[in-house]
Amino acid sequence: MPEERPTMPPVRLRTDAELARDALAAPLLARAVRLARWAEQGKPVASGGALPEGELREATELLGLAEDEDGPLHAAQAWQLAVDTGLVGIEEPTGADGDGDGAGVDADGEATAEDEFSAVATSGEELRLITEGGPRDILDIWLDGFETVLADAAAPDLSDIAAQIGESGELDLDALDWNPEEEAEFLDGVLGNLYLLTALDEEAATAPVPLPALAASMLVPEDMDEPTDDILEEVSEAMVRLDDQFRLLAPTGLVDYQPVDEALIQEVDGEGRIQEPETAQELEDEDVSRYGMVRLTPLGVYAVRARMLEAGIDAPAVGDLADKGADILLDALPGHPEPAAQAEAEQWLARRTPEEAARELLAAARGDDEDAPLRRLTCQQTLSLAGTEAESALREVLDDRHLGGLARVWLAEHGVTGVPEPSEEMVFWLTVDTLAAQLASEGDSAELRDLVRGLVDQSGSFFDSAWRVDHPATADVLEAMGRLHPDKKAAKEARKAAFKARSRA
Repeated sequence: MPEERPTMPPVRLRTDAELARDALAAPLLARAVRLARWAEQGKPVASGGALPEGELREATELLGLAEDEDGPLHAAQAWQLAVDTGLVGIEEPTGADGDGDGAGVDADGEATAEDEFSAVATSGEELRLITEGGPRDILDIWLDGFETVLADAAAPDLSDIAAQIGESGELDLDALDWNPEEEAEFLDGVLGNLYLLTALDEEAATAPVPLPALAASMLVPEDMDEPTDDILEEVSEAMVRLDDQFRLLAPTGLVDYQPVDEALIQEVDGEGRIQEPETAQELEDEDVSRYGMVRLTPLGVYAVRARMLEAGIDAPAVGDLADKGADILLDALPGHPEPAAQAEAEQWLARRTPEEAARELLAAARGDDEDAPLRRLTCQQTLSLAGTEAESALREVLDDRHLGGLARVWLAEHGVTGVPEPSEEMVFWLTVDTLAAQLASEGDSAELRDLVRGLVDQSGSFFDSAWRVDHPATADVLEAMGRLHPDKKAAKEARKAAFKARSRA
């Protein structure tokens, strides 16, 4: 049997045009584009593309970063992004022997000053796509650049690397204590958690997540009530690492990030630690934003989803089902968070006339299988978004055993007159069907408990009739009512009715 692909909740994406605008507005790509245009007439660079000191100073001034202490670093990062994404092309020099290695040497065998920067950088083919291509072209360029920055973010600090280079000039990877795969997986996991938060609760996702909570979500076991000192130390170390990584990723437009207050970072045994409050009261009094706050931007959601799809994870987007059949829609919507479910249903309905949509949904809602009650409830919820033009399709199923009840509910909600009253048998069948659907979607929830109590309180003889309902889920529903009703006498009556229903079946 093939292994099932992991599935994420659906996310609502901005249009390609909106995302492309966000990408072009991201500081790193915006600077890279400016530098690519600056290099259009050609700039001397080292083999591989590094800018000479003079050109780097000029690039820094061009970007308005001359007054920034880290201005040259930001300019160099933007230039490297331009090279990595093809916004800038490098024409390597051809050596005297024609081998193209560009190695110019003097009589003593040393590289000559003029040959050290004998490669030439000019604007690349991708720069044309920035102005002449479509939104998807721009997003592809942005994604390429994001991937290179993400790889840099997962790499160890250069100062750490320098400290581990021995006298022989070889790098001691064991002493560096860095596993590239583990580091990349950890960062992917962090971004995945931010993505999941966005997918599950769009409103909550607009608020940034405190960095301590994000680090803890990766390191504290779910069954651990109180983190141990060792775990807390790991969380602190992870926060320092994530702070560096998010500072690097923020200019790409992937995240909105408020860095950790540097006054809270202290050196312990040569490694950075976050100075944490010693008591809960101190933590309550502390401004949590000082510990770093982060959230995925809409562009970040797009990027993380693209990485998930490439990794074989099922990461749907709202609108994916718009051209699918009603059966697929009704099966999928119960697993969606409520805002995403409504948006998906609205996009599905927009592709069809109300009458066509209603007929297709009603046809898919029929059945006596175990999933049918939830399918019908989802059908009813989706039809509530349809216009009154769907009336004729609803009237066609008034006598249908599976659909007559929900059709009457829809017609009543839309103020349609002249609808025949349902039989008592249909009323009870619809009640059992609705309770079965809610059991399937919510389990023994507080809302279902209230509904059960209201039904029994409204009709003292409910159980006398309910056990006779010819519905596959009758006995299961009555057993659930016995579990959920707070009154012992009513619960006992429900259990008796469930026994009768099973005996009848």
